[in-house]
Amino acid sequence: MAKSKEQNGRITIKGELTIYTVAELKESLLAKLLTNDELVLDLSAVDEFDAAGLQLLIVIKRGAMALGRVFKITQHSPAVLNLLNLAGLTSLLGDSMLITPEIILEENLA
Repeated sequence: MAKSKEQNGRITIKGELTIYTVAELKESLLAKLLTNDELVLDLSAVDEFDAAGLQLLIVIKRGAMALGRVFKITQHSPAVLNLLNLAGLTSLLGDSMLITPEIILEENLA
């Protein structure tokens, strides 16, 4: 189950960002996007990430662009990085991405 925690304009998603959890997160993230000029998601604690989670991030990113709002993703977890790389979407959703030697090693071992 995904949990979100908001602090200082930043929302941290913990746990799954999968088909089982995106519906509950979608409404709250869209509401935050409508009421704030900037939405920042910290994905460092996302341990499962699938195509539904990826679709949600794309919907939020496109919604922000349409509304003239800023949407940033920070602290991509290894699960998020792996799927972004596989889907070829690091340029769209790889805001402030930091590739460390540990992430490179983990990707090569997967």
